[in-house]
Amino acid sequence: MNKENILFGVVGLLLGLIIGFIATNNINQTGATPMAAATAMQANSNMPAGHPDIGSTGKPKEMTPEGQAAIDAAKQSPNDIDAQLKAAEVYYMLDRFDEAIVLLKAANKLEPDNREVLVHLGNANFDGEHWDEAEKWYLAALAKKNDDVNARTDLGLIFVFRDPPNYDRAIAEFNRSLAIDPNHIQTLQNLTVAYSKKGNTAKAKETLAKLESVDPKNAALNRLRDDIGKMGNGS
Repeated sequence: MNKENILFGVVGLLLGLIIGFIATNNINQTGATPMAAATAMQANSNMPAGHPDIGSTGKPKEMTPEGQAAIDAAKQSPNDIDAQLKAAEVYYMLDRFDEAIVLLKAANKLEPDNREVLVHLGNANFDGEHWDEAEKWYLAALAKKNDDVNARTDLGLIFVFRDPPNYDRAIAEFNRSLAIDPNHIQTLQNLTVAYSKKGNTAKAKETLAKLESVDPKNAALNRLRDDIGKMGNGS
């Protein structure tokens, strides 16, 4: 399950976009990263950040010779963290998340304090739907940089996806993100959905109004507005 363009049903209705972030966006304050090539996959998205597959043609993803070479290099150099990360990126872009996780864990053993690797592990486990593991790695990354809005928002999304969901925890994490960046578009979208899923129409409307003021051309506005309107006057 990727974090981009995910549609949620609210009272049997589709409710709009949930947006997350790829690891390279989570660590953009730290400069270049071995997984930076993943950002090229976002070029055709109208969002400032998102996971691979945005604008996908729907064609099966296939291993390229370059990708196989990166994987072979990682096997030949198990103590080279850059090689492990490059190979993990290949698997990640192929949606082979469990294989990416194996390599990312190897990188984590090589550099346990590397925060970028922790975020990568959070993202790969999220997309692999390993919610407990994703939570663990995001929390580890946030322990090193508590004001990472992207990682905090992705952490909040875990509690929307879990079965059973924990909307109160999701809302709490989204509000922590907004305390750092009150105009963070993806967090505002996600918080609107979380309030709607919880059935808090008033808060959903309030958050949607804030989103509209920050990003009046946001593609999710009409869907969010319509679905909130169909919910009635819950509190």
